Amino acid sequence: MTRTLAPAPTGSELTPVPGDGGLPLLGHGLEYLRDPMRLWESRYRRYGPVSWFRAFGTRVVALLGPEASEVVLTNRDKAFASGDGWQFLIGPFFERGLMLLDFDEHMSHRRLMQQAFTSDRLARYSAAIDPAVRTAIGQWQPGERVEVYPDLKKLTLNLAVEVFMGGAPGTSQQRLDQINSSFIDCVQAATALVRYPVPGGRWHRGLVGRRRLEEFLREYLPARRAGGGDDLFSVLCSVEVDGERFSDDDVVNHMIFLLMAAHDTSTITLSTMMQYLGQHPEWQERCREESLAIPTDSIDYDQLPRLRSLDLVMKESLRLVSPVPTIVRKTVKDTEVMGHFIPAETMVAIAPYFTHHLDEYWPDPEMFDPGRFSEERREDKTHRLAWQPFGGGVHKCIGMHFAGAEVKIVLHHLLRTFRWEVDPDYRAPMDMKSLPFPRDGHPVRLTRL
Repeated sequence: MTRTLAPAPTGSELTPVPGDGGLPLLGHGLEYLRDPMRLWESRYRRYGPVSWFRAFGTRVVALLGPEASEVVLTNRDKAFASGDGWQFLIGPFFERGLMLLDFDEHMSHRRLMQQAFTSDRLARYSAAIDPAVRTAIGQWQPGERVEVYPDLKKLTLNLAVEVFMGGAPGTSQQRLDQINSSFIDCVQAATALVRYPVPGGRWHRGLVGRRRLEEFLREYLPARRAGGGDDLFSVLCSVEVDGERFSDDDVVNHMIFLLMAAHDTSTITLSTMMQYLGQHPEWQERCREESLAIPTDSIDYDQLPRLRSLDLVMKESLRLVSPVPTIVRKTVKDTEVMGHFIPAETMVAIAPYFTHHLDEYWPDPEMFDPGRFSEERREDKTHRLAWQPFGGGVHKCIGMHFAGAEVKIVLHHLLRTFRWEVDPDYRAPMDMKSLPFPRDGHPVRLTRL
């Protein structure tokens, strides 16, 4: 039954937000956990780009499509708080990460953190990534059914520890595996139906994971404070702008969030790219030719722009499987979106994953077609936020260029070392409860060149 979220102010000419609460107690939470894309699709077709629903014990306004997303991400009247929105979902697990800060405080922290992502530092990070990737890829074994997602996740976590932390001397692989599990528990706790620390429950596992991550980083903090390393951990410990520096707590909070973002989102992008390149051998060979044209075994940051086809494949893979499928905010004052009245203290959600599959903006949106990002076509320009895998506005992903460099370096060495095939009819069984991942590990037939 359709109901309105709240009456619009008298004389405002605004329209109340339509929607429905769903099932008693559960709302539409189970629907979201089963298939968020189907939920977004049904609401978009029934109510349009602006509607409300209940899930996870709160009311949420769904703002679907690039026009509604633009209002939230540009946030011109400062009505939408990122931290207040994410706090509800992941606050206890990624406390005071950059994405959970707002307005002046966010800008202050972002200005400091930006010093860790300059072009010079990205070149140094890339120089550290390249030999580590070559060594790791060289140890992969060919096979008829190689599940690449777990291997890629292990690789990206090890890269994050090596490049962002300058390594973790004395840390066993067993402990790194535990750290990886801790990140998974923190991420998956976001959509827990029971949002209390019941032993064995998802929320409780997330809290335990957060504690382990803090303990891990605080072990290495004194050495990073004392040293002058080029790793991101050391940079965050030493960076200073206009007399401002990060406290120990700031450094730990930002490192936990950055380490998660640096390996979880990169892993699904790499895995998706391997799937589609395995299903489209013509694109795989096109990318391989460009990689083989690099005259040395290594590749540096300045050479990455030569991998033009790989860049197109990456953008299309980010469109087809958005690493962050949903972005949340909370209103801090009454506002409006596309003529609809949204009161203060309301959770809102935008859905890049859904936007990237809207046929109003993307011809044949389910088709893998990297050429849509070519200069001749540029389908992503149909709307400034038709393509939004890194968000937008002041909260646009600060590590997007690092992520792009890491992904290209990994695929570059895979292309020079292996050829792989994926059944053309294969459809990855994606778990979309939080950040997406393939439940079957993304199997490929892997052969050495």
